[in-house]
Amino acid sequence: MPTNPAAVRTKRYALPTKKYITLAMRYFFKTQLKWGLIPLALILINAVLNLTGVYPNLWIYITVFVGALLYVLFWLVQFTGITQLAQYKPMFEKFSYEIDNRQILMKLNQKEGSVMKWEQIMDAYKDKEAYVLVISKGQFLYLPFSIFTSEHDIKVFERIMKQKDFLKA
Repeated sequence: MPTNPAAVRTKRYALPTKKYITLAMRYFFKTQLKWGLIPLALILINAVLNLTGVYPNLWIYITVFVGALLYVLFWLVQFTGITQLAQYKPMFEKFSYEIDNRQILMKLNQKEGSVMKWEQIMDAYKDKEAYVLVISKGQFLYLPFSIFTSEHDIKVFERIMKQKDFLKA
């Protein structure tokens, strides 16, 4: 694997499955917030119909609540299931990262690894304890501050993120 001598190098880190589920559900709620307006609208429409006496019923409240709950549980089961599937096991292995302006090199060991181009990153944000790079709805690179070897590396990584327009300047 060719490496860049000016790249930011990190310690080895594996994403814990519980942290993955938390990240996935948080991103799910962030991206699906607009769909929460549908159950709210149904409840409001039913409340108006109930108050005016046009169509008094209570079953719609239960149906909307159960439907919304089942939708959230469906995605929780999906994200939990990902942690058990063999094809997603590489997401939870220990990697060290070498990050530069061109790519993110994910190294399993000195001879094995893979390259991720910055174009593959859909979204990124800075959390209170880490940087999260979103690859897709269920795939993340979680880079806690503790895996960086120095404050300088964190600043260089943050500068790269700002250059790529993932963080606000």
